[in-house]
Amino acid sequence: MPAIILIPLLFLAASPQATPEMDHAPDACPAKAVPLPAELEGWTRRRPVRAGARVKAATTLPLGAGITAMLLPMPAVTYAVRPEKPGTPANSGGMFAFNVPASGRYRVALGAAAWIDVLSGSSPATSVAHSHGPDCTGIRKMVDFDLKPGRYLLQVAGNASPTLSLMIVRVPST
Repeated sequence: MPAIILIPLLFLAASPQATPEMDHAPDACPAKAVPLPAELEGWTRRRPVRAGARVKAATTLPLGAGITAMLLPMPAVTYAVRPEKPGTPANSGGMFAFNVPASGRYRVALGAAAWIDVLSGSSPATSVAHSHGPDCTGIRKMVDFDLKPGRYLLQVAGNASPTLSLMIVRVPST
C-alpha cells in the first residue's frame, strides 16, 4: 500500500507546477566582464539616443552600435502599425529606423523584455529566432529576422522603463 501512495507523489514532485521556474540569469556573475561574441562587442560601448515619436521622426540607428534608447511614454508614440503587445500607458516606447545593406539575418538585442516589431513599410517582418543573450552581459533577449536590403522601422513598445539598451547587428554566416 505505501508504494501505491508514493508513486503518485513522485509524479507530482516531478511536475512543472512543483518545480520552481528557472530564471535565465545565473546565480552570480564574475567580477571580470564576460566577453561577448565579436558581432555584439558594440553592446559595451552604448551611447544615448532619443527615440522618435512617429515614423517620420524615427531615429536612424547604425548597425553594430550599442545604444541606450531614451524612450517616450506610450501615449506619445504614433506607431506605423499597432504593436502586437503594446503594454500599458505607463510603459515606454519609440520609433527607430535602420538600413540593411545586404540580404541576411539580422539580430535585435534588448536589455529588457520590451516588445519589438521590425517593419518594411507597413509590413511586419517575421522573426525567425528568439533567444536569451549571453549570461552576465545585460542582454535579456535577442530576436532574429531574415531581411533584404532596404530601410526598416523598429518599433519598441511596452518597456517598463523609460530607457532600454538596444543593438541591431548582422548575424555572421555559419
